[in-house]
Amino acid sequence: MATTRQSYPIEFKGGLITNMSPLQQGINAPGSARVLRNFEPSVKGGYRRIEGYDKYNSSIIPPYGQPVVHGGSQGTTTGLVLGNIHKSPEVGDTLTIAGVSGTYTIASGGVTFDTTNNRVTLTFTTAKASQPANAAAVTFTSTVTDHLITGVGVFIDHVVVSRNADLFKVASSSMVHINVPDYGTVLVNGASESGTTLAVDGLTASPQVGDVFKIAGIDLVYTVTADATVSSGGSDLAINPALASSPADNAVITFLSTARDGLVTKTRMARFNFSGSEKMSIVDGINIPVVYDGNTFKFTRLDDGPTDIIGAEFTVSFKNHLFFGNSDILAFTAPYTDNDFTAAAGSGTISVGAAITGLVVFREQLIIFTESSILQLVGNTIGDFQLKPITLDIGCVDKDTIQEIGGDVMFLGPDGLRLLSATDRIGDFGLAVVSKTIQSEFSNFLTTNTSFSSVVIREKSQYRIFGYNTNTTQENAKGILGTQFSGQGGADMAWAELRGIRAYTSSGRFFQNAETIVFANEDGYLYQMEDGNSFDGTSIQTTLATPYTPINDAGIRKTFYKANLFTDPQGSVSFDMSLKLDFDQKGTVQPANIVFDNNTGEVAFYGAASYGSTAVFSNKLLTLFDTQLIGSGFTASIQFESDSTDPPFSLDAVTLEFGINTRR
Repeated sequence: MATTRQSYPIEFKGGLITNMSPLQQGINAPGSARVLRNFEPSVKGGYRRIEGYDKYNSSIIPPYGQPVVHGGSQGTTTGLVLGNIHKSPEVGDTLTIAGVSGTYTIASGGVTFDTTNNRVTLTFTTAKASQPANAAAVTFTSTVTDHLITGVGVFIDHVVVSRNADLFKVASSSMVHINVPDYGTVLVNGASESGTTLAVDGLTASPQVGDVFKIAGIDLVYTVTADATVSSGGSDLAINPALASSPADNAVITFLSTARDGLVTKTRMARFNFSGSEKMSIVDGINIPVVYDGNTFKFTRLDDGPTDIIGAEFTVSFKNHLFFGNSDILAFTAPYTDNDFTAAAGSGTISVGAAITGLVVFREQLIIFTESSILQLVGNTIGDFQLKPITLDIGCVDKDTIQEIGGDVMFLGPDGLRLLSATDRIGDFGLAVVSKTIQSEFSNFLTTNTSFSSVVIREKSQYRIFGYNTNTTQENAKGILGTQFSGQGGADMAWAELRGIRAYTSSGRFFQNAETIVFANEDGYLYQMEDGNSFDGTSIQTTLATPYTPINDAGIRKTFYKANLFTDPQGSVSFDMSLKLDFDQKGTVQPANIVFDNNTGEVAFYGAASYGSTAVFSNKLLTLFDTQLIGSGFTASIQFESDSTDPPFSLDAVTLEFGINTRR
């Protein structure tokens, strides 16, 4: 029989720990977690259920760019030729045609793709309802094969998104194709032109092979078949097909796209501002880098750059130069320019001795990662740039895990997540690994995923790394988050597991006191993280399980009577709590689950309820729960679970009341 009644408080802190034995963890860190899924260790205290995510824009990012009808005299047959398309559609894909009713499905054997001229001939399962106009927009509504979104970058009030060969400016309610060249006001130069050459003027830059354009008043859309040579703004463009008819002198030429190779794996972007106007540098490992200035159609290819920048994988702004990383070469522009690569003006190249795996600017230095070393570039111009080693024994093994957080740089090394400061001090020793408290979980995370991305949520001092595997469903997609509780050092990182965020690429920005975190995968949508109470309408599944604590003495049986739970909800929430005894061993009688609901009545939120309704404006949400417990054991773990679209809530602490029984 119990002889005394005692209480045992547990403050929820410390995060997920997997490198201790169960009892050791319960003794030394009773407020930590052996399971912490979709909860975040909060800088405000306790464990908080994470925010959800919603679509940033309700429309799918187009998989094939912005194709148009190639020719206005194609009748109402089952056939249709499209121009301005950079990747071949597939049998079974569906599409709509502007001005033509219905949705059309590509029939078996109904695809002939002309990669040279960016055109495709399609056959549908049904005839067109009416004849489409030349250059009418075509929208693919579904595709048989998923197409990855390869890159996202938060600009100012919108996001730049890369999919296949195309780039889009995506706002909350609009989407614009941006890999459209800006060649000035281009006009036909002279009447009575015919054939496969077209004289034009008004050029401010040189059209390139693969560019697609249309001519006012002329049927068909046209592809440039050779790089143009421009003299005094004029050029004779080599084109395909031959002109359908002779255009009028000064007829307006509208460029629809510029050619890009779509076989990219990741697209990376970097913001910079050299002249008071923000721009973005974009690289993808295959194409010539481009600069985007934020306008609707403003996209500049860096064609005058050295061959070293073609196919660059990394880009960053440092000391008012634009840097590009390609293999073992760093190439950079002249100061305060984004397209001047002349040596006399201050541009140059630097060999770092090994293939670059990442770049980041940190504390007035450019940090260069390879797989086996970390280097720093210091100085201000080509005249005093110096390359110095930080360590030659360890490097970064994944390109998209590098993030600045809390005055330090986090990156994925061969042995786990590391902080740059610790690696600089300790070298390649495991003491520099900040993920060691979850090493078993982290090792499994690395082996089950083939690609990674990461973001920092600055308001929460939180680093998030997401794994991606084509064979993993959204429900099972894994990630890991770490909250930093001090200005520096990994000892104060508290970890948790993410489940249900399927991110192939991600990006974040804190701007004007607002933080935007976005991600994307192969389903075609752009998502905004830290938004809403669900995973795009799907409930968020959470689990928090504390370690099995002996409550002072593992040799004495305790009888549990009561639990006092302290919470901080953001709205009406419900969740389950259960008391797990003696490591949940076979034969141990376990108490029943307890359902907590913090709504004392119908809670009314100002502006969301009507006067005279059944809601009571004076009602408050419960933050303190008292519940009776039934159970007896030597060790105890508390487990919380929820599966809902409720608002986030924090679990701060719990106090267990128990009686002492006889020693084992």
